[in-house]
Amino acid sequence: MSTKGLISGALTVGVWTLLSRILGFIRDILIAAWLGTGPVAEAFLVAFALPNMFRRFFAEGAFNMAFVPMFSKKLEADDGAEAFARDAFSGLAAFLLLFTVLAIVFMPWLVLAMASGFAADERFGMAVTLGRIVFPYILFISLAALLSGVLNASGRFVAAAAAPVLLNIILIGALLLAEFALPDVSVIDAAETAGRHGTALAFGVILAGLAQLALVWGAVRHAGFNLKPKRPVWTPELKRLAIIAGPAALAGGVVQINLLIGRQVASFFDGAVAWLSYADRLYQLPLGVVGIAIGIVLLPDLSRRLQAEDTDGGRAALSRATEMSLALAIPAAVALAVIPATLVSVLFERGAFDTEDTIATALACGVYGLGLPAFVLQKVLQPLFFAREDTRRPFYYALAALFVNAAVAIGLMGTLGYIAAALGTTLAGWAMLALLWAGSRDMGEAARLEAVTRGRVMRISAAALIMGAVLWVADTLVLASLLATAPFAGLAVLCIAGIASYCVAGIALRAFTVSQLRAVFRR
Repeated sequence: MSTKGLISGALTVGVWTLLSRILGFIRDILIAAWLGTGPVAEAFLVAFALPNMFRRFFAEGAFNMAFVPMFSKKLEADDGAEAFARDAFSGLAAFLLLFTVLAIVFMPWLVLAMASGFAADERFGMAVTLGRIVFPYILFISLAALLSGVLNASGRFVAAAAAPVLLNIILIGALLLAEFALPDVSVIDAAETAGRHGTALAFGVILAGLAQLALVWGAVRHAGFNLKPKRPVWTPELKRLAIIAGPAALAGGVVQINLLIGRQVASFFDGAVAWLSYADRLYQLPLGVVGIAIGIVLLPDLSRRLQAEDTDGGRAALSRATEMSLALAIPAAVALAVIPATLVSVLFERGAFDTEDTIATALACGVYGLGLPAFVLQKVLQPLFFAREDTRRPFYYALAALFVNAAVAIGLMGTLGYIAAALGTTLAGWAMLALLWAGSRDMGEAARLEAVTRGRVMRISAAALIMGAVLWVADTLVLASLLATAPFAGLAVLCIAGIASYCVAGIALRAFTVSQLRAVFRR
């Protein structure tokens, strides 16, 4: 794939991810309005986090990071790629089916492992019930992730990137159904209303998993791959896949333990699980649009270039990915740090979500925002290791980041409360990035950024700081009355002011050119 193809592919993934995140915001706005930060909201968020945690552990993390490079190289060499993918699909399906059954049986212990602070109140029982409903989602979404890896390695990004959109459409539909199509909410109390919404969301998750799997399954068949499941067979290729995936699975496990630490800390503070979750949605928007898009496209591209010993092409791809990532991530981080209260207030403060919730969520959002560039750059650097089938060192780095997170989140929870969880996540992200960067130094020229990239990053940072100053002035001095009377219009004006000031400053500082901006918008 050419550098132009890399950027085009990343933009394709990014646009669909942006649409998914926008729909995710609408979903969360509805959850915040109807459930707020109450016990049902927290119970559902923990229940939904369980299959997502293991999904990232098994599928999008360990399994796919090992599978995609191997599949890409087989595809490049025309060496039985389809048979290998079919064996991997069948093996993963058999394992996940057994794992799902065990998880449903032992759900109370999984909930305690996720949020032991729930044990003493009503949230525990609700989380167990909702967890048993939603956990089969891991089977559908993990298989969809493997099929998405096949599509991405083949240079087909649309279906895999569009699949998450279905989740949010279906969950929004489930919420609307619970609110408007079921019996009149005026005849039941608030607790029953919240419970009805939580149950609708849980069953919506299962329906969404089936829909996502069906979408990518059809796309894979259209691409010419016949991956019909069969009886699992332990082949030498699968053994090699397991050996490579093992350390990545451990690394994925460490990352999930990081998240687990945050939820455990938050579970001891009423409402904090929801506050951190809503804040997480805000910083996940740029992370998903930029970091995940780059990572999905860069990994198969680097794998092919390494197979072809194209050092210059790999270095160019890495440099463009870094520039593109930071050109979007740095200003997003500045915005999250400068105007978090405005963002949270406009998006979430209505119905059951009050001013106190806004203040608490905004604080977490600002702390998460400080780590955004690190989270994004991890997505750029990790493919350097995975493309070389090196999954051991990322595991060791993740383990070190885990200790940083635990020390901060647990050590400071008595002083900082729930915000210690957000701070631990952010500092662990920077620690992980530093270790990945240091570890990539021995990978030769393909892992070196071009000199022009380093200069552009400095100019991008300066342009983002100018944008931050404009946002602060506009938020506090110019748009205060508009934000109070017409919040969405005020936020739209604020966003336009930020984008315009960043583009003007970036062009003036030569961080990017007018032609480059035009090319991005055309693509």
